[in-house]
Amino acid sequence: MIVAFSVAPSGGRAGSEPDSVHEAVAAAVRIVRESGLPNRTSSMFTEIEGEWDEVMDVVRRATEAVGEYGTRVSLVLKADIRPGKVGELDGKVARLEAALEGAADADSGARDTP
Repeated sequence: MIVAFSVAPSGGRAGSEPDSVHEAVAAAVRIVRESGLPNRTSSMFTEIEGEWDEVMDVVRRATEAVGEYGTRVSLVLKADIRPGKVGELDGKVARLEAALEGAADADSGARDTP
């Protein structure tokens, strides 16, 4: 399964910047990276791939770490559950890029035809 999630604190702790969550997000991403599971982080989400129990354990621990930075935690989670599939974190993107490349090749070929 692949889980894309975003976690952020609210109700900040004393002495912290009110609109800055980078330290809290860094604590969560550190847990994800130390898990050893395939993962990637973008500006809005972290994706992690593995079996249900191991992925959800990492998400739980990342959420708990963010909880240290505020009185509340917001968690957004989206899951792609495909039993028996592995390597999809990269596989899905590779198939998309191949489709885009194929469409571009088809478009350029159509323009070259008189």
